[in-house]
Amino acid sequence: MPAPALPLSRTHGRIDTRTLLWVLAALCLATLNAPHAVWETIRHLRVPDTDDAMRLVEVRDLLAGQGWYDNVQYRFLAPAGVPSHWSRLVDAPIAGMILALAPLTGSAFAEGLTAAFWPLLLFGLYAAILYRGVRDSFGGRAALLALVAATQTYGVTIQFQPGRVDHHNVQILAILGLAFCMIGGGLRRGVFAGVLAAVSLAVGLEGLPFVALAALYLAGAWCLRGRPALPPLAGFALGLGTVAPALFALQTAPALWGVPHCDALSPPWLWLTLGGLVFAAGAAAAGDRLATIRARIALTGVAGGVLLAGFAVAVPACLGGPFPDMPPLVRIHWLLTVNEMAPLAKFVARGQWEALVFYPVVMLASVTAAAMAWRGPERRAWSVVALFLWPGLILGIVQFRGLYIVSGFVPLVAGVVLDRALAPVAGPAAGARRWPVALLGAGMISSLWMIPALLAETLAPNLRTAPDPAETAACLSDAAIRPLASLPAGTVLAPIVLGPSILLRTPHSIVAAPYHRAIPGLTAAVEGLGGTEADLDRVLTDFRVRYLVACPARPADDLQTETAFATRLARGAVRSDRLVPLDLPGPLKAWRVVP
Repeated sequence: MPAPALPLSRTHGRIDTRTLLWVLAALCLATLNAPHAVWETIRHLRVPDTDDAMRLVEVRDLLAGQGWYDNVQYRFLAPAGVPSHWSRLVDAPIAGMILALAPLTGSAFAEGLTAAFWPLLLFGLYAAILYRGVRDSFGGRAALLALVAATQTYGVTIQFQPGRVDHHNVQILAILGLAFCMIGGGLRRGVFAGVLAAVSLAVGLEGLPFVALAALYLAGAWCLRGRPALPPLAGFALGLGTVAPALFALQTAPALWGVPHCDALSPPWLWLTLGGLVFAAGAAAAGDRLATIRARIALTGVAGGVLLAGFAVAVPACLGGPFPDMPPLVRIHWLLTVNEMAPLAKFVARGQWEALVFYPVVMLASVTAAAMAWRGPERRAWSVVALFLWPGLILGIVQFRGLYIVSGFVPLVAGVVLDRALAPVAGPAAGARRWPVALLGAGMISSLWMIPALLAETLAPNLRTAPDPAETAACLSDAAIRPLASLPAGTVLAPIVLGPSILLRTPHSIVAAPYHRAIPGLTAAVEGLGGTEADLDRVLTDFRVRYLVACPARPADDLQTETAFATRLARGAVRSDRLVPLDLPGPLKAWRVVP
Protein backbone atom coordinates (compact mmCIF):
# COMPACT_ATOMS: atom_id res chain seq x y z
CA MET A 1 0.00 0.00 0.00
CA PRO A 2 1.53 3.40 -0.97
CA ALA A 3 2.57 5.77 1.77
CA PRO A 4 0.01 8.47 2.58
CA ALA A 5 0.53 11.97 1.23
CA LEU A 6 2.43 14.36 3.46
CA PRO A 7 0.04 16.41 5.60
CA LEU A 8 -0.47 20.06 4.86
CA SER A 9 -0.67 21.18 8.46
CA ARG A 10 0.87 20.51 11.85
CA THR A 11 0.11 16.89 12.85
CA HIS A 12 1.15 14.95 15.97
CA GLY A 13 3.60 17.69 16.93
CA ARG A 14 5.46 17.58 13.60
CA ILE A 15 5.67 20.32 10.97
CA ASP A 16 4.79 19.17 7.48
CA THR A 17 7.10 19.48 4.49
CA ARG A 18 5.12 22.30 2.89
CA THR A 19 5.53 24.52 5.94
CA LEU A 20 9.25 23.82 6.12
CA LEU A 21 9.61 24.68 2.44
CA TRP A 22 7.79 27.99 2.95
CA VAL A 23 10.18 28.81 5.78
CA LEU A 24 13.18 27.80 3.66
CA ALA A 25 11.95 29.87 0.71
CA ALA A 26 11.41 32.89 2.99
CA LEU A 27 14.93 32.55 4.42
CA CYS A 28 16.44 32.26 0.95
CA LEU A 29 14.58 35.34 -0.23
CA ALA A 30 15.53 37.32 2.88
CA THR A 31 19.23 36.50 2.46
CA LEU A 32 19.30 36.85 -1.32
CA ASN A 33 21.33 40.08 -1.23
CA ALA A 34 23.94 41.19 1.26
CA PRO A 35 22.87 44.35 3.15
CA HIS A 36 26.22 45.91 2.27
CA ALA A 37 25.50 45.51 -1.47
CA VAL A 38 22.08 47.12 -1.08
CA TRP A 39 23.49 50.01 0.92
CA GLU A 40 26.35 50.61 -1.55
CA THR A 41 23.80 50.86 -4.34
CA ILE A 42 21.67 53.30 -2.34
CA ARG A 43 24.54 55.44 -1.14
CA HIS A 44 27.01 55.29 -4.04
CA LEU A 45 24.96 54.07 -7.02
CA ARG A 46 26.95 50.86 -7.24
CA VAL A 47 25.79 49.17 -10.43
CA PRO A 48 26.91 45.75 -11.69
CA ASP A 49 27.33 46.62 -15.36
CA THR A 50 28.00 49.45 -17.79
CA ASP A 51 24.48 49.06 -19.20
CA ASP A 52 23.01 49.79 -15.77
CA ALA A 53 24.99 53.02 -15.58
CA MET A 54 23.84 54.06 -19.05
CA ARG A 55 20.22 53.26 -18.18
CA LEU A 56 20.42 55.63 -15.18
CA VAL A 57 21.95 58.30 -17.42
CA GLU A 58 18.99 57.96 -19.81
CA VAL A 59 16.53 58.16 -16.91
CA ARG A 60 18.24 61.28 -15.57
CA ASP A 61 17.99 62.95 -18.97
CA LEU A 62 14.29 62.07 -19.18
CA LEU A 63 13.65 63.53 -15.71
CA ALA A 64 15.66 66.62 -16.64
CA GLY A 65 13.23 67.38 -19.48
CA GLN A 66 14.62 65.53 -22.49
CA GLY A 67 11.74 64.49 -24.74
CA TRP A 68 10.09 61.08 -24.55
CA TYR A 69 10.92 60.40 -28.19
CA ASP A 70 14.37 61.99 -27.97
CA ASN A 71 16.64 59.14 -26.92
CA VAL A 72 19.90 60.76 -28.04
CA GLN A 73 22.70 60.86 -25.49
CA TYR A 74 24.12 64.30 -26.23
CA ARG A 75 27.24 63.97 -24.06
CA PHE A 76 28.31 60.91 -26.05
CA LEU A 77 30.22 62.02 -29.17
CA ALA A 78 29.07 65.59 -28.52
CA PRO A 79 27.61 67.77 -29.83
CA ALA A 80 25.57 65.57 -32.20
CA GLY A 81 25.28 62.73 -29.71
CA VAL A 82 24.43 59.06 -30.18
CA PRO A 83 20.83 57.79 -30.52
CA SER A 84 20.04 54.91 -28.19
CA HIS A 85 18.14 51.81 -29.32
CA TRP A 86 16.88 51.16 -25.79
CA SER A 87 13.23 51.33 -24.84
CA ARG A 88 11.59 54.17 -22.95
CA LEU A 89 9.21 51.50 -21.63
CA VAL A 90 11.95 50.51 -19.17
CA ASP A 91 13.03 54.10 -18.48
CA ALA A 92 9.49 55.16 -17.56
CA PRO A 93 8.82 53.08 -14.41
CA ILE A 94 12.32 53.75 -13.09
CA ALA A 95 11.82 57.49 -13.63
CA GLY A 96 8.39 57.26 -12.02
CA MET A 97 9.81 55.58 -8.94
CA ILE A 98 12.47 58.28 -8.60
CA LEU A 99 9.84 61.02 -8.98
CA ALA A 100 7.69 59.42 -6.29
CA LEU A 101 10.58 59.10 -3.81
CA ALA A 102 12.36 62.41 -4.48
CA PRO A 103 10.00 64.65 -2.41
CA LEU A 104 10.57 62.36 0.58
CA THR A 105 14.29 61.62 0.29
CA GLY A 106 15.86 64.08 -2.14
CA SER A 107 16.72 63.27 -5.75
CA ALA A 108 20.14 61.68 -5.13
CA PHE A 109 18.87 59.32 -2.43
CA ALA A 110 15.79 58.56 -4.53
CA GLU A 111 18.06 57.47 -7.38
CA GLY A 112 19.93 55.12 -5.07
CA LEU A 113 16.77 53.66 -3.55
CA THR A 114 15.31 53.07 -7.00
CA ALA A 115 18.50 51.48 -8.33
CA ALA A 116 18.55 49.16 -5.32
CA PHE A 117 14.88 48.17 -5.09
CA TRP A 118 13.61 48.24 -8.68
CA PRO A 119 15.42 44.95 -9.48
CA LEU A 120 14.16 43.44 -6.22
CA LEU A 121 10.58 44.37 -7.11
CA LEU A 122 11.08 42.68 -10.47
CA PHE A 123 12.45 39.61 -8.72
CA GLY A 124 9.28 39.51 -6.64
CA LEU A 125 7.29 39.52 -9.88
CA TYR A 126 9.53 36.79 -11.30
CA ALA A 127 8.98 34.70 -8.17
CA ALA A 128 5.21 35.16 -8.45
CA ILE A 129 5.16 34.11 -12.12
CA LEU A 130 7.43 31.15 -11.42
CA TYR A 131 5.43 29.98 -8.41
CA ARG A 132 2.04 30.21 -10.06
CA GLY A 133 3.20 28.66 -13.34
CA VAL A 134 4.90 25.70 -11.67
CA ARG A 135 2.04 25.22 -9.21
CA ASP A 136 -0.56 25.10 -11.97
CA SER A 137 1.41 22.56 -14.01
CA PHE A 138 3.32 20.50 -11.43
CA GLY A 139 1.90 21.19 -7.95
CA GLY A 140 2.46 23.44 -4.96
CA ARG A 141 5.48 21.67 -3.47
CA ALA A 142 7.34 21.78 -6.80
CA ALA A 143 6.54 25.51 -6.98
CA LEU A 144 8.06 26.13 -3.53
CA LEU A 145 11.17 24.18 -4.45
CA ALA A 146 11.42 26.19 -7.66
CA LEU A 147 11.42 29.40 -5.58
CA VAL A 148 14.24 28.04 -3.44
CA ALA A 149 16.16 27.00 -6.56
CA ALA A 150 15.67 30.46 -8.07
CA THR A 151 17.49 32.10 -5.15
CA GLN A 152 20.43 29.77 -5.81
CA THR A 153 20.56 30.16 -9.61
CA TYR A 154 23.28 32.68 -10.45
CA GLY A 155 21.96 33.19 -13.97
CA VAL A 156 18.80 34.54 -12.30
CA THR A 157 20.15 36.34 -9.24
CA ILE A 158 22.73 38.39 -11.16
CA GLN A 159 19.94 39.80 -13.32
CA PHE A 160 17.89 40.89 -10.29
CA GLN A 161 20.65 42.09 -7.95
CA PRO A 162 20.62 45.65 -6.56
CA GLY A 163 21.67 48.13 -9.23
CA ARG A 164 20.62 45.87 -12.13
CA VAL A 165 18.35 48.38 -13.88
CA ASP A 166 19.11 47.13 -17.38
CA HIS A 167 16.36 45.34 -19.33
CA HIS A 168 17.49 41.70 -19.19
CA ASN A 169 15.40 41.02 -16.09
CA VAL A 170 12.31 42.37 -17.87
CA GLN A 171 13.07 40.02 -20.77
CA ILE A 172 13.20 37.05 -18.40
CA LEU A 173 9.78 37.96 -17.00
CA ALA A 174 8.23 38.33 -20.44
CA ILE A 175 9.58 35.09 -21.93
CA LEU A 176 8.87 32.99 -18.81
CA GLY A 177 5.32 34.33 -18.72
CA LEU A 178 5.00 33.60 -22.43
CA ALA A 179 6.04 29.98 -21.84
CA PHE A 180 3.52 29.46 -19.05
CA CYS A 181 0.75 30.92 -21.23
CA MET A 182 1.69 28.49 -23.99
CA ILE A 183 1.56 25.61 -21.52
CA GLY A 184 -1.92 26.63 -20.40
CA GLY A 185 -3.24 26.91 -23.94
CA GLY A 186 -6.56 28.38 -25.03
CA LEU A 187 -7.51 31.66 -26.68
CA ARG A 188 -7.19 33.88 -23.62
CA ARG A 189 -3.77 32.61 -22.62
CA GLY A 190 -2.75 32.81 -26.26
CA VAL A 191 -3.59 36.53 -26.27
CA PHE A 192 -1.55 37.04 -23.07
CA ALA A 193 1.33 35.15 -24.67
CA GLY A 194 1.22 37.46 -27.69
CA VAL A 195 1.13 40.55 -25.49
CA LEU A 196 4.17 39.34 -23.53
CA ALA A 197 5.98 38.57 -26.78
CA ALA A 198 5.25 42.12 -27.97
CA VAL A 199 6.57 43.57 -24.70
CA SER A 200 9.73 41.51 -25.07
CA LEU A 201 10.34 42.77 -28.62
CA ALA A 202 9.62 46.38 -27.65
CA VAL A 203 12.08 46.21 -24.76
CA GLY A 204 14.83 44.62 -26.87
CA LEU A 205 15.37 42.05 -29.58
CA GLU A 206 17.26 39.60 -27.35
CA GLY A 207 13.98 37.72 -26.96
CA LEU A 208 13.39 37.52 -30.72
CA PRO A 209 14.60 33.90 -31.14
CA PHE A 210 12.23 32.75 -28.38
CA VAL A 211 9.27 34.68 -29.81
CA ALA A 212 9.97 33.12 -33.22
CA LEU A 213 10.14 29.65 -31.65
CA ALA A 214 6.84 30.22 -29.86
CA ALA A 215 5.20 31.19 -33.15
CA LEU A 216 6.64 28.12 -34.92
CA TYR A 217 5.51 25.84 -32.08
CA LEU A 218 1.94 27.13 -32.15
CA ALA A 219 1.79 27.05 -35.95
CA GLY A 220 3.21 23.53 -35.97
CA ALA A 221 0.66 22.37 -33.40
CA TRP A 222 -2.12 23.75 -35.60
CA CYS A 223 -0.70 22.00 -38.65
CA LEU A 224 -0.73 18.66 -36.80
CA ARG A 225 -3.92 18.95 -34.74
CA GLY A 226 -6.09 21.33 -36.68
CA ARG A 227 -9.03 23.15 -35.07
CA PRO A 228 -8.28 22.20 -31.40
CA ALA A 229 -4.91 23.96 -31.69
CA LEU A 230 -6.27 27.07 -33.41
CA PRO A 231 -7.33 29.14 -30.33
CA PRO A 232 -3.82 29.57 -28.82
CA LEU A 233 -2.35 30.31 -32.27
CA ALA A 234 -5.06 32.86 -33.05
CA GLY A 235 -4.74 34.46 -29.61
CA PHE A 236 -0.96 34.69 -29.88
CA ALA A 237 -1.12 36.26 -33.32
CA LEU A 238 -3.80 38.70 -32.16
CA GLY A 239 -1.87 39.80 -29.08
CA LEU A 240 1.47 40.10 -30.88
CA GLY A 241 0.11 41.59 -34.09
CA THR A 242 -1.85 44.37 -32.35
CA VAL A 243 0.27 45.20 -29.30
CA ALA A 244 3.70 45.23 -31.01
CA PRO A 245 2.73 48.08 -33.40
CA ALA A 246 1.09 49.95 -30.51
CA LEU A 247 4.23 49.73 -28.36
CA PHE A 248 6.37 50.69 -31.35
CA ALA A 249 4.27 53.81 -31.87
CA LEU A 250 4.35 54.58 -28.16
CA GLN A 251 8.14 54.64 -27.96
CA THR A 252 9.12 55.81 -31.47
CA ALA A 253 8.90 59.34 -32.84
CA PRO A 254 6.36 59.53 -35.71
CA ALA A 255 9.06 60.89 -38.02
CA LEU A 256 10.98 57.60 -37.55
CA TRP A 257 8.10 55.18 -38.07
CA GLY A 258 9.35 54.33 -41.56
CA VAL A 259 13.03 53.91 -40.62
CA PRO A 260 14.22 50.28 -40.42
CA HIS A 261 16.59 49.15 -37.67
CA CYS A 262 18.17 45.74 -37.25
CA ASP A 263 18.73 46.19 -33.51
CA ALA A 264 15.29 47.41 -32.34
CA LEU A 265 11.59 46.98 -33.00
CA SER A 266 10.97 48.72 -36.32
CA PRO A 267 9.11 48.21 -39.63
CA PRO A 268 10.94 45.01 -40.70
CA TRP A 269 10.01 43.23 -37.49
CA LEU A 270 6.47 44.65 -37.53
CA TRP A 271 6.10 43.17 -41.02
CA LEU A 272 6.60 39.74 -39.46
CA THR A 273 4.22 40.33 -36.55
CA LEU A 274 1.45 41.74 -38.74
CA GLY A 275 2.00 38.99 -41.30
CA GLY A 276 1.53 36.43 -38.54
CA LEU A 277 -1.76 38.07 -37.61
CA VAL A 278 -2.97 37.89 -41.22
CA PHE A 279 -1.90 34.22 -41.40
CA ALA A 280 -3.80 33.31 -38.21
CA ALA A 281 -6.86 35.22 -39.40
CA GLY A 282 -6.74 33.31 -42.67
CA ALA A 283 -6.42 30.01 -40.83
CA ALA A 284 -9.45 30.83 -38.68
CA ALA A 285 -11.51 32.01 -41.66
CA ALA A 286 -10.70 28.92 -43.72
CA GLY A 287 -12.25 26.63 -41.13
CA ASP A 288 -13.06 23.16 -42.47
CA ARG A 289 -11.51 23.95 -45.84
CA LEU A 290 -8.17 23.19 -44.16
CA ALA A 291 -9.25 19.88 -42.73
CA THR A 292 -6.09 17.98 -43.74
CA ILE A 293 -2.58 18.23 -42.38
CA ARG A 294 -1.25 18.66 -45.89
CA ALA A 295 -3.46 21.71 -46.53
CA ARG A 296 -2.50 23.35 -43.24
CA ILE A 297 1.20 22.75 -43.85
CA ALA A 298 0.86 24.20 -47.35
CA LEU A 299 -0.77 27.40 -46.04
CA THR A 300 1.82 27.72 -43.30
CA GLY A 301 4.69 27.22 -45.73
CA VAL A 302 3.36 29.77 -48.21
CA ALA A 303 2.74 32.35 -45.49
CA GLY A 304 6.18 31.80 -43.93
CA GLY A 305 7.87 32.01 -47.32
CA VAL A 306 6.15 35.29 -48.20
CA LEU A 307 7.02 36.83 -44.82
CA LEU A 308 10.68 35.80 -44.93
CA ALA A 309 11.08 36.81 -48.58
CA GLY A 310 9.59 40.22 -47.89
CA PHE A 311 11.89 40.68 -44.91
CA ALA A 312 14.98 39.67 -46.91
CA VAL A 313 14.11 41.98 -49.80
CA ALA A 314 13.34 44.96 -47.53
CA VAL A 315 16.30 44.70 -45.15
CA PRO A 316 18.90 42.19 -46.40
CA ALA A 317 21.50 43.64 -44.02
CA CYS A 318 19.51 42.43 -41.01
CA LEU A 319 19.93 38.82 -42.11
CA GLY A 320 23.51 39.08 -40.85
CA GLY A 321 22.54 40.10 -37.31
CA PRO A 322 22.13 43.36 -35.38
CA PHE A 323 25.63 44.73 -36.19
CA PRO A 324 25.72 44.87 -40.00
CA ASP A 325 27.95 47.96 -40.33
CA MET A 326 30.58 47.13 -37.72
CA PRO A 327 34.14 47.33 -39.11
CA PRO A 328 36.52 44.42 -38.43
CA LEU A 329 38.77 46.58 -36.23
CA VAL A 330 35.94 47.32 -33.80
CA ARG A 331 34.54 43.79 -33.97
CA ILE A 332 37.90 42.21 -33.09
CA HIS A 333 39.20 44.69 -30.53
CA TRP A 334 35.93 45.53 -28.79
CA LEU A 335 32.90 43.33 -29.54
CA LEU A 336 34.70 40.02 -29.25
CA THR A 337 36.39 41.08 -26.00
CA VAL A 338 33.04 41.62 -24.21
CA ASN A 339 32.15 38.74 -21.88
CA GLU A 340 28.50 38.59 -22.94
CA MET A 341 29.60 38.03 -26.55
CA ALA A 342 32.19 35.36 -25.65
CA PRO A 343 31.66 31.67 -26.48
CA LEU A 344 32.08 28.89 -23.94
CA ALA A 345 35.38 27.85 -25.54
CA LYS A 346 36.84 31.28 -24.77
CA PHE A 347 35.89 31.08 -21.10
CA VAL A 348 37.63 27.71 -20.87
CA ALA A 349 40.70 28.89 -22.78
CA ARG A 350 41.08 31.95 -20.53
CA GLY A 351 40.57 30.00 -17.31
CA GLN A 352 37.33 31.80 -16.36
CA TRP A 353 36.04 29.01 -14.15
CA GLU A 354 33.13 31.10 -12.94
CA ALA A 355 31.40 29.94 -16.13
CA LEU A 356 30.79 26.66 -14.27
CA VAL A 357 27.97 28.24 -12.30
CA PHE A 358 26.08 29.05 -15.52
CA TYR A 359 26.52 26.40 -18.21
CA PRO A 360 26.13 23.02 -16.43
CA VAL A 361 22.79 23.87 -14.84
CA VAL A 362 21.29 25.00 -18.14
CA MET A 363 22.63 21.88 -19.84
CA LEU A 364 21.15 19.57 -17.20
CA ALA A 365 17.83 21.40 -17.30
CA SER A 366 17.73 21.16 -21.10
CA VAL A 367 18.43 17.41 -21.12
CA THR A 368 15.88 16.80 -18.35
CA ALA A 369 13.14 18.80 -20.07
CA ALA A 370 13.73 16.98 -23.36
CA ALA A 371 13.66 13.57 -21.66
CA MET A 372 10.43 14.41 -19.82
CA ALA A 373 8.85 15.71 -23.01
CA TRP A 374 9.74 12.41 -24.72
CA ARG A 375 8.49 9.95 -22.15
CA GLY A 376 7.26 11.61 -18.97
CA PRO A 377 3.93 13.03 -17.78
CA GLU A 378 2.87 16.60 -18.57
CA ARG A 379 4.39 16.24 -22.05
CA ARG A 380 2.97 19.53 -23.33
CA ALA A 381 4.49 21.48 -20.46
CA TRP A 382 7.86 19.82 -20.85
CA SER A 383 7.88 20.27 -24.62
CA VAL A 384 7.39 24.02 -24.19
CA VAL A 385 10.13 24.23 -21.54
CA ALA A 386 12.52 22.24 -23.76
CA LEU A 387 11.56 24.46 -26.70
CA PHE A 388 13.06 27.46 -24.91
CA LEU A 389 15.93 25.79 -23.04
CA TRP A 390 17.70 24.05 -25.91
CA PRO A 391 18.01 27.03 -28.27
CA GLY A 392 19.11 29.18 -25.32
CA LEU A 393 21.80 26.65 -24.44
CA ILE A 394 23.02 26.49 -28.03
CA LEU A 395 23.06 30.28 -28.31
CA GLY A 396 24.85 30.47 -24.96
CA ILE A 397 27.61 28.15 -26.14
CA VAL A 398 28.20 30.54 -29.04
CA GLN A 399 27.59 33.76 -27.08
CA PHE A 400 27.28 33.88 -23.29
CA ARG A 401 24.32 36.28 -23.42
CA GLY A 402 22.24 33.45 -24.89
CA LEU A 403 21.98 32.11 -21.32
CA TYR A 404 20.43 35.29 -19.91
CA ILE A 405 16.78 34.49 -20.59
CA VAL A 406 16.85 30.70 -20.38
CA SER A 407 18.52 30.76 -16.96
CA GLY A 408 15.10 31.85 -15.72
CA PHE A 409 13.75 28.39 -16.70
CA VAL A 410 16.33 26.41 -14.71
CA PRO A 411 14.54 26.80 -11.31
CA LEU A 412 11.35 25.49 -12.93
CA VAL A 413 13.03 22.22 -13.92
CA ALA A 414 15.03 21.97 -10.69
CA GLY A 415 11.92 22.47 -8.57
CA VAL A 416 9.98 19.72 -10.32
CA VAL A 417 12.90 17.26 -10.18
CA LEU A 418 13.51 17.93 -6.48
CA ASP A 419 9.79 17.52 -5.80
CA ARG A 420 9.88 14.08 -7.37
CA ALA A 421 12.90 13.19 -5.27
CA LEU A 422 10.81 13.99 -2.17
CA ALA A 423 7.74 12.11 -3.37
CA PRO A 424 6.86 8.94 -1.41
CA VAL A 425 8.17 5.79 -3.10
CA ALA A 426 7.09 2.33 -1.96
CA GLY A 427 9.20 -0.80 -1.83
CA PRO A 428 12.63 -1.81 -0.55
CA ALA A 429 14.40 -0.19 -3.50
CA ALA A 430 12.84 3.23 -2.83
CA GLY A 431 16.12 4.82 -1.76
CA ALA A 432 17.97 3.52 -4.79
CA ARG A 433 15.38 5.12 -7.04
CA ARG A 434 15.18 8.37 -5.10
CA TRP A 435 18.88 9.29 -4.89
CA PRO A 436 19.61 9.64 -8.64
CA VAL A 437 16.65 12.00 -8.96
CA ALA A 438 17.84 14.00 -5.93
CA LEU A 439 21.36 14.24 -7.38
CA LEU A 440 19.96 15.43 -10.71
CA GLY A 441 17.97 18.14 -8.94
CA ALA A 442 21.01 19.17 -6.90
CA GLY A 443 23.03 19.38 -10.11
CA MET A 444 20.71 22.16 -11.26
CA ILE A 445 21.49 24.28 -8.17
CA SER A 446 24.19 26.55 -9.54
CA SER A 447 25.49 27.66 -6.14
CA LEU A 448 26.81 24.10 -5.69
CA TRP A 449 28.90 24.54 -8.83
CA MET A 450 30.84 27.24 -6.99
CA ILE A 451 32.79 24.42 -5.33
CA PRO A 452 34.50 23.09 -8.49
CA ALA A 453 34.86 26.65 -9.78
CA LEU A 454 36.71 27.75 -6.64
CA LEU A 455 38.81 24.55 -6.64
CA ALA A 456 39.86 25.15 -10.23
CA GLU A 457 40.72 28.76 -9.45
CA THR A 458 42.76 27.69 -6.42
CA LEU A 459 44.55 24.69 -7.94
CA ALA A 460 45.28 26.20 -11.35
CA PRO A 461 45.55 29.97 -10.95
CA ASN A 462 48.12 30.24 -13.74
CA LEU A 463 45.57 29.09 -16.31
CA ARG A 464 43.59 32.30 -15.90
CA THR A 465 44.54 34.83 -18.57
CA ALA A 466 41.38 36.98 -18.48
CA PRO A 467 41.56 40.44 -16.87
CA ASP A 468 40.93 40.52 -13.14
CA PRO A 469 37.26 41.56 -12.77
CA ALA A 470 37.92 43.08 -9.35
CA GLU A 471 40.54 45.46 -10.75
CA THR A 472 38.23 46.48 -13.58
CA ALA A 473 35.38 47.02 -11.11
CA ALA A 474 37.65 49.25 -9.04
CA CYS A 475 38.17 51.53 -12.05
CA LEU A 476 34.40 51.75 -12.59
CA SER A 477 33.51 52.50 -8.99
CA ASP A 478 32.17 55.76 -7.63
CA ALA A 479 35.37 56.25 -5.62
CA ALA A 480 37.47 56.02 -8.81
CA ILE A 481 35.29 58.11 -11.15
CA ARG A 482 33.98 60.76 -8.78
CA PRO A 483 37.29 62.72 -8.53
CA LEU A 484 36.99 63.47 -12.25
CA ALA A 485 33.81 65.43 -11.50
CA SER A 486 35.87 68.16 -9.79
CA LEU A 487 37.54 69.04 -13.09
CA PRO A 488 36.04 71.64 -15.45
CA ALA A 489 33.68 69.95 -17.90
CA GLY A 490 35.21 68.65 -21.11
CA THR A 491 35.45 65.69 -23.43
CA VAL A 492 37.13 62.58 -22.02
CA LEU A 493 38.93 59.87 -23.96
CA ALA A 494 38.92 56.79 -21.73
CA PRO A 495 38.78 53.01 -22.11
CA ILE A 496 35.50 52.01 -23.72
CA VAL A 497 34.22 50.27 -20.60
CA LEU A 498 34.56 53.49 -18.51
CA GLY A 499 32.28 55.61 -20.72
CA PRO A 500 28.90 55.03 -19.02
CA SER A 501 30.34 55.51 -15.51
CA ILE A 502 31.87 58.82 -16.55
CA LEU A 503 28.51 59.98 -17.90
CA LEU A 504 26.75 58.86 -14.72
CA ARG A 505 29.15 60.33 -12.17
CA THR A 506 30.59 63.44 -13.84
CA PRO A 507 29.46 66.37 -16.04
CA HIS A 508 31.94 65.41 -18.77
CA SER A 509 31.30 64.23 -22.31
CA ILE A 510 32.86 61.04 -23.67
CA VAL A 511 34.30 59.75 -26.91
CA ALA A 512 33.57 56.05 -26.44
CA ALA A 513 31.23 53.66 -24.65
CA PRO A 514 30.35 50.00 -25.32
CA TYR A 515 27.49 50.55 -27.78
CA HIS A 516 27.47 49.45 -31.39
CA ARG A 517 25.69 52.54 -32.73
CA ALA A 518 28.70 54.69 -31.86
CA ILE A 519 31.20 53.27 -34.37
CA PRO A 520 33.27 56.51 -34.72
CA GLY A 521 33.84 56.65 -30.96
CA LEU A 522 34.65 52.95 -30.70
CA THR A 523 37.09 53.24 -33.58
CA ALA A 524 38.74 56.29 -32.02
CA ALA A 525 39.18 54.57 -28.65
CA VAL A 526 40.59 51.38 -30.21
CA GLU A 527 43.04 53.29 -32.42
CA GLY A 528 43.95 56.03 -29.99
CA LEU A 529 44.45 53.91 -26.86
CA GLY A 530 45.86 50.88 -28.67
CA GLY A 531 48.08 52.60 -31.22
CA THR A 532 51.17 54.79 -31.46
CA GLU A 533 51.73 58.27 -30.08
CA ALA A 534 50.73 59.69 -33.47
CA ASP A 535 47.46 57.73 -33.37
CA LEU A 536 46.70 59.07 -29.92
CA ASP A 537 47.52 62.66 -30.93
CA ARG A 538 45.23 62.40 -33.94
CA VAL A 539 42.29 61.20 -31.86
CA LEU A 540 42.88 63.86 -29.20
CA THR A 541 42.78 66.54 -31.89
CA ASP A 542 39.92 65.18 -34.01
CA PHE A 543 37.57 64.76 -31.04
CA ARG A 544 38.70 67.87 -29.17
CA VAL A 545 39.59 65.82 -26.12
CA ARG A 546 40.26 67.74 -22.92
CA TYR A 547 41.15 64.82 -20.62
CA LEU A 548 42.79 61.46 -21.20
CA VAL A 549 41.95 58.77 -18.63
CA ALA A 550 43.49 55.32 -18.30
CA CYS A 551 42.78 52.28 -16.14
CA PRO A 552 46.18 50.57 -15.76
CA ALA A 553 44.44 47.29 -14.90
CA ARG A 554 42.48 47.32 -18.18
CA PRO A 555 44.78 48.51 -21.01
CA ALA A 556 43.59 48.57 -24.60
CA ASP A 557 44.60 45.91 -27.10
CA ASP A 558 47.95 46.61 -28.73
CA LEU A 559 47.48 47.27 -32.46
CA GLN A 560 51.21 47.02 -33.22
CA THR A 561 53.94 44.68 -32.12
CA GLU A 562 55.10 47.18 -29.52
CA THR A 563 53.05 48.05 -26.44
CA ALA A 564 50.54 50.83 -27.13
CA PHE A 565 51.72 54.34 -26.29
CA ALA A 566 48.76 54.98 -23.95
CA THR A 567 49.54 51.80 -22.01
CA ARG A 568 53.19 52.78 -21.58
CA LEU A 569 52.05 56.28 -20.59
CA ALA A 570 49.86 54.83 -17.82
CA ARG A 571 52.81 52.78 -16.57
CA GLY A 572 55.03 55.87 -16.42
CA ALA A 573 57.40 54.54 -19.08
CA VAL A 574 56.88 57.47 -21.50
CA ARG A 575 55.59 61.02 -21.46
CA SER A 576 54.06 63.50 -23.89
CA ASP A 577 54.35 67.26 -24.10
CA ARG A 578 50.64 67.42 -24.91
CA LEU A 579 49.59 65.65 -21.72
CA VAL A 580 49.81 67.21 -18.26
CA PRO A 581 49.44 64.62 -15.45
CA LEU A 582 46.62 65.25 -12.97
CA ASP A 583 46.93 64.29 -9.32
CA LEU A 584 43.72 62.36 -8.60
CA PRO A 585 43.10 59.75 -5.90
CA GLY A 586 42.19 56.19 -6.83
CA PRO A 587 43.27 53.66 -9.45
CA LEU A 588 42.74 55.86 -12.52
CA LYS A 589 45.47 57.83 -14.28
CA ALA A 590 44.42 61.13 -15.85
CA TRP A 591 46.00 63.86 -17.95
CA ARG A 592 44.86 67.27 -19.17
CA VAL A 593 45.35 67.67 -22.92
CA VAL A 594 47.26 70.74 -24.09
CA PRO A 595 45.65 72.07 -27.31
